[in-house]
Amino acid sequence: MDEDTRFGTEGKSSCGPDAPRCRYFEHRLCRSCSEITLPYDEQCLRKDEHARLSLIALGARASSCVWEPLVRSASRGFRNRAKMVVSGSLDEPLLGILAEDLTGIDLSECLICADGIRASLPVLREFIVRARIPPYDVRTRRGELKYVLVTIGAEGALMVRFVLRSTEAEVRIRKHMGWLGGELPTLSVLSINLQPNHVAIIEGEEEIPVLGESLPMPMSPPGALGPILLPPGGFFQTNTEIAQRLYETAAEWGRVSGAETATDLFCGVGGFALYLGAAGIPLVRGVELHPGAVAAARRSAALWGLESVSFEAGDATARRLGDLVVVNPPRRGLGAALAASIEVSPATHLIYSSCNVETLVRDLHQLPSFRLERARVFDMFPHTRHYELLAALRRD
Repeated sequence: MDEDTRFGTEGKSSCGPDAPRCRYFEHRLCRSCSEITLPYDEQCLRKDEHARLSLIALGARASSCVWEPLVRSASRGFRNRAKMVVSGSLDEPLLGILAEDLTGIDLSECLICADGIRASLPVLREFIVRARIPPYDVRTRRGELKYVLVTIGAEGALMVRFVLRSTEAEVRIRKHMGWLGGELPTLSVLSINLQPNHVAIIEGEEEIPVLGESLPMPMSPPGALGPILLPPGGFFQTNTEIAQRLYETAAEWGRVSGAETATDLFCGVGGFALYLGAAGIPLVRGVELHPGAVAAARRSAALWGLESVSFEAGDATARRLGDLVVVNPPRRGLGAALAASIEVSPATHLIYSSCNVETLVRDLHQLPSFRLERARVFDMFPHTRHYELLAALRRD
């Protein structure tokens, strides 16, 4: 069966002419790609315009901003991570999402996921059956397996995480690892995450390693000696190609700022900090709450030979800040306390990477001494209204 037949429907597709033809969207099974009916050029135009209009709220502080061209994504196969809700039965598990009535919808052929992820899902479904891991039923609150999280890294290597209510299935998972490794030779990391609570939070705090330690992500600037290492539970952007362009741009802006010291807050596994160090900033420090991410970032810095880049675990507030501060906060933004800390710090330059322009504008209102110099939209999330905005600011 060819791909157009498998993913399409009879008659004219409702998806944009340069978007993957998606039967899930056309049959109203999944509406996550809410803008997929628009041509991709139009999607990009709307995102760029939305970002520019949003920053008008900064008034004179944004009047001289230089807007760089939007960075476009591939229109399919761009997601390096799949978060699949597990539903169905012990003998016929489904990997996808839940409908409004809490029944399962299988999305294992979703075309925005990387090819290697899609190829792995039938194998993982068979593994669930072989290891007899009962899917969690949200309605009855019974079962074990809530999610399968799959990330693809360098040379197609895969990290798989099973989100379970308990360790009840751990012995069976370990027992069948030989079969899984044979069927899925690209498997590099596998772990069990425990989330016993009936809440709308995907992951729990406890991670049980089964195979491997970290997944190498295929991105490094010229001259770097290795990839960026991603441990289970560590944050990494969902679009690897666009993430690399994002880090490259931030590093170039940081280099031309003339900063001697840089502090990367919410640094995750160290993407911005590593690129800033590789760009020649003499002293770079990353700060991140997740200890596993900090450990992985330190290993990446060692692989890259960056003795000038260091990482520490801790909260982003009340930190010593360098000449340049780089922030990549969650959607809720910096918050008043951290914005105030940056405002009174000796920092002269700020690079803000935001996935929510509304909270970016709110935060910048609390940083009145900084003027917007450059901005650029990165289409990290095609076929949706979401995007990443990188902004460079300088203290007046």
